[in-house]
Formats: sequence, C-alpha cells, structure tokens
Amino acid sequence: MTWRYEDGGPRRKQTVAGGLRIGPGEHLEVTTRAAPATTMVVRRERDELFLLRHSAGDGAIALVERIDPHSLEPLAQSPELAGGQVWPGGLGAHENGSLHVVFGNHAHRLDADLRVLASRKLPRERPYNSFVPLPDGHLATKDFGGSRPGVTIGPRDREPCELVVLEPDGLEIVDRLVLPEPSIARLSADGDDVYVVGDTSLMRVRWDGAALTLDDRLRAVYRTFDGQTYGWDCVMAAGSAWFLDDGDGSERFNGTFRGNGISTCPLHIVRVDLARGEVTMAEVSGLPGGLIANPPVVDERRGIVVGYDSGNGVLAAFDLDTLAPRWRRDQDHASHLLLYEGTGELVTGDNADIVVLDIATGRELARADSGSGIQCVLFPTPGFDRDFYICSMLTVTHVSVAA
Repeated sequence: MTWRYEDGGPRRKQTVAGGLRIGPGEHLEVTTRAAPATTMVVRRERDELFLLRHSAGDGAIALVERIDPHSLEPLAQSPELAGGQVWPGGLGAHENGSLHVVFGNHAHRLDADLRVLASRKLPRERPYNSFVPLPDGHLATKDFGGSRPGVTIGPRDREPCELVVLEPDGLEIVDRLVLPEPSIARLSADGDDVYVVGDTSLMRVRWDGAALTLDDRLRAVYRTFDGQTYGWDCVMAAGSAWFLDDGDGSERFNGTFRGNGISTCPLHIVRVDLARGEVTMAEVSGLPGGLIANPPVVDERRGIVVGYDSGNGVLAAFDLDTLAPRWRRDQDHASHLLLYEGTGELVTGDNADIVVLDIATGRELARADSGSGIQCVLFPTPGFDRDFYICSMLTVTHVSVAA
C-alpha cells in the first residue's frame, strides 16, 4: 500500500483502508523532529518516506528529504530546488519512478536518489499550489490566486488563474487554459476531469490527452450569501464535489486560525452534485468569523461527511444524503484529515494536539501532544502499520499506537 500524493490522490478522499485499531489501555506514542517549513510526507515502497520542505522569502527554495520512518532523520537530501514566492507546494511519487515537486513557480523531477532529472519554470510570477496527476501520467497545476502572509490581495484585485498541464518526464508544457475566475483552492481530479473551486463557483475542465477544455455544463455558483467568502480544496466522492467555504483570512494564521476569520456569513459545508450541478449547504458552526483552509472528509461507507470551522473551533459531522447534523465537538481542528475506512478512526487536531475520533459518534479514542507548539494546517500521511505522520509549519511527527 502506498500514499504517493497528498490526500491519497487527486480525488482528495484522505482515506486509507484498515485501521489503527486503538484498544483499551493503548495510547499514542509520538516522535517529533524540528524541521522548519515542512509541508507533507509521501510514501512509495515499504519504509520509503519522502519529506517536502522549503525556505522563506520571495526567492524561496524547496528541498526533498528521504527520511527514516522512525527517527525521522534525513537519510538523503536533494539539491536546493528553485522555487519563488512562498505558498505550500506539493510532492508526488509518479508511476514512472520519479518524484515530482511543484513549489513557487517551478516544477522539478527527481529520481529515487533525489538527483534532479528535469526542471521547468512555470508561466506566471506567482506561487503554484501543488498539482494533481492525471490517468495518462501528465501533471496538472495552477497558480495560487489568494493572499499570502504579508501579501494581501483584495477581492477586486484577484486575477483569473490558469491551468497548466505538464508532460511528466521533461516537464514540457503541453497546454494552458485561463480560467473564468480566480481560484485559491488546490486542484482535484476524477479521471480526466479536473475540478477547480473558484472564487465564486465550482468549475470542471476536461483533459483529452492533448488539450484542456472548460466544461460549460458544470459551473456551479456557491457564493450566494452576503458576507460569504471563497471555498478551498474539494473532495470527489458519492457523485458530488464537497468543500468548505469562508476561506478568506487564512493568511492571518499566527499559530492558530482561531479568531482570524473575516467572513461575516457562517461557514458552510458545500455539496455540488456533479450530474445536475445542484448546490446544497449546511452551516458548520452557525457563527460569523468562520475560517478554513482545507477540505472536509467523506465516509461513504457510514454515510457521513465531517467539516470544521477553524475560526470558531467547531468540528461537526453531517448525514451524507440530507446534510442533517450527526454530532458536533468544540475542537480547534484546521488540517487535512485522515480517515481509516475499516475502523472509522478519524485523525484530527486540537491546537497542537493530535486527536483520534470515532467518525460515527465523534467520541474521542486517543489524544497526544504533537510537539509542534502550533496548530497543524497541513497534511497527515498513513504509516506502514498502526501509525501515521503529520507535518506542521515547524515539525514532522510520527505517531504510533502503543500499549
């Protein structure tokens, strides 16, 4: 079993088979390594872990490390990789055996020994927020259309973003498509369909192996309330795209999202039916000042979707069909999620704590201090047994179940 891309793949399901199987008397054992500006860990072969890091400033560089699964110390490191303006990028382990990095306005291809095989400067002088792989091996990426720490871009100043498709070996640009509106979210994909949560609507773009085409049959407007702001990454599941809105203000992160939301309309979980384009929403906390920067998780087996409002510290579950409330917790969660499908164990956060919940009931199963000192807003990755990894802005952490 591998976890080659963030969120487990382009559908962003954040779901892995099996379970941690936390039993009576067991607890979470934590190993933490200080590693500034970590973004994510990806898995390829057994015990083979790669960590993406970057530096600071508008001329930032990226680094990839192969790390020990237990101590987390680097076993090998790439050369410095040209980047650009800072926003968390992406790392993936391609089926061709290579590793791909998109960070700043550059893309890179590395071999398993972290030697650079190809590099490409991307068209716009903006950060590109990661990429998704397509079934034929091409990579789709997009520039980031929002504000960053120290760089505020008002709604009227946001420019439409552009999709770019790269050939995976030499990273040649195969096609480009300017979108109708800005987009802050990371891309998602389901087969050859690329989904973009724009500033006001969900868009679908078709890839035919040579060219991108905007699908005019699906452009679902979700910004319909006064005070509502843009959505983030979407999850492709149960015939719909699922995401959270009220993303404006994420650049105000100061170790937590709590209290940093600027949207006056309560934050929603948003469902877009992919066949009909219908938009359905449910309020997560019902409070103004909501804020998120990441996606919900969908448990198709149990008929549950879990969303959160990081600005107000609320984590809540809803019925998949009706969006009726199932359970709610006061909990300062902000990161991407990790669901163990077999057992329904859900890896969440609570400020700097790691918390495993039962997704069916919201009951807390285990908790531990991550050692990061700040709220995690990044990516978890399942491990090789009853364990997982979490990155924060300051640390990488290994968490395992112990008696």
